[in-house]
Amino acid sequence: MPTELTWRKSIEKVLSEAEGAMHYKDIADQIINDGLRKNVGATPADTVSANLTTSITKDGDKCHFQKVGRGEYILRQVSDKKAKATEINRSVRQKETENKSEYQYDIVSSFGMFWRRKFVDWCATPSILGMQQIGAEPVDFSKQIGIYLLYDSREIIYVGRSTDRPLGSRLYEHTRDRLSTRWDRFSWFGLLPVSDKGTLGTLPKEYVSSKIIPALEAILIEALEPRQNRKRGDDLSAVEYVQKEDPVIDLKRNKAILESALKKL
Repeated sequence: MPTELTWRKSIEKVLSEAEGAMHYKDIADQIINDGLRKNVGATPADTVSANLTTSITKDGDKCHFQKVGRGEYILRQVSDKKAKATEINRSVRQKETENKSEYQYDIVSSFGMFWRRKFVDWCATPSILGMQQIGAEPVDFSKQIGIYLLYDSREIIYVGRSTDRPLGSRLYEHTRDRLSTRWDRFSWFGLLPVSDKGTLGTLPKEYVSSKIIPALEAILIEALEPRQNRKRGDDLSAVEYVQKEDPVIDLKRNKAILESALKKL
């Protein structure tokens, strides 16, 4: 008897218990929270999205899943609602053809917002760890390339790029240069794609020009949070990673506590 459900069965179970449509990121979260799969890899949301998209493309109107909005899915109702579902599917497919792709992995593959400086064990080769979702396998973004921002407790104080030297190296330099005492958080936007095994890929040789401007707009909205922009950077919303504290820091903390206790004996 299998110890965990397949991705497809897990998705079906979550949607069957949902009160309405769910975004694929929320489906991934629920799969993890319910323990339906033990091995979720580094990009569970992407895996759920890929399973849904592949199933709908392959099975068409016979598919159990139905897309009802941008990134949102429900289980198909096969009784008296079948005709309506088919009509909705046709409308969604037509809209997707007319509009831009909902994914922007071609430009920005991953990003992290307001990560804590103290969660990184700073050295020449630090680990910059993040998770696509809580419970997913961590990804080390120290080799990521792109742009980054440094913050003090109030505002952005520096904008930089990591190209010839990757993100980890550039940030480490800022722990030793003139900015070393001035920042406590950082955000970053990376271009290298992330595999489901948590490894970083290679930079694409070229980009579609029509996607560059939306991607730049999304980065600025996400980073600056202008008050008159009611929406966040939609082109980045599917690929945000949450920070994970480097385990080395916890080991050092426990070691310090132990050494302090021994000195008191």
